[in-house]
Amino acid sequence: MRPNSNSQLRIVLIFDHALLRELVREALEGEPDIAVVEDTASCPSGIMTCKVEQPDVVLLDVPSRLVAEAVRGIRSASPATRILLVSRRDDPVLVRQMLDSGVRGFLTESVSRRDLVASIRTVCADDIRVVLHVSAGALTSIASAPSCTKALTKRELEILSLVSMAMSNRQISRQLAIAEGTVKRHLGIIFTKLEARSRLEAVNKAVSIGLIAGAA
Repeated sequence: MRPNSNSQLRIVLIFDHALLRELVREALEGEPDIAVVEDTASCPSGIMTCKVEQPDVVLLDVPSRLVAEAVRGIRSASPATRILLVSRRDDPVLVRQMLDSGVRGFLTESVSRRDLVASIRTVCADDIRVVLHVSAGALTSIASAPSCTKALTKRELEILSLVSMAMSNRQISRQLAIAEGTVKRHLGIIFTKLEARSRLEAVNKAVSIGLIAGAA
């Protein structure tokens, strides 16, 4: 239900971790200018709530493989809603990609109650401000982190998707009808763009920022 006061900031929580979701809800409900209109572990349910309620802010904390799709769904359902992503890690590539996709803030799960509330109020103050609660190391790396959605070519994404299916270079070359050496060359470029040192790390990074789908 909508809160009675128009001055309240209306929040939707989409957290896959039940205990953390409950703790965040309790923390926010103690603030007179904030109203939690829904909390859920389900992205589809949260997106539907956004479509109906048009909340001011969504706090999103779901597995990395679901983040990009959830962000797109929320923005489509409620374009004016600010999205604050909460995550266990603050990988610079992930932070950069989420900011590029329109997320208004990135917070680690170590954020304090005071900083969480302040972040919500900050992004609602205007349409420009972005908030980051990340480590100093991540903060200094964000500006130089690759914008992978633009950097990876269609062929590189095809190869990376096949790598995620545990296919060898030879199998990929046969699947795409290209030379095995060409596959190796593309993988070298992919590793450089994603700043990855192995096939597994490249796949994990690509899945975390929504470049490819995770394994079923």
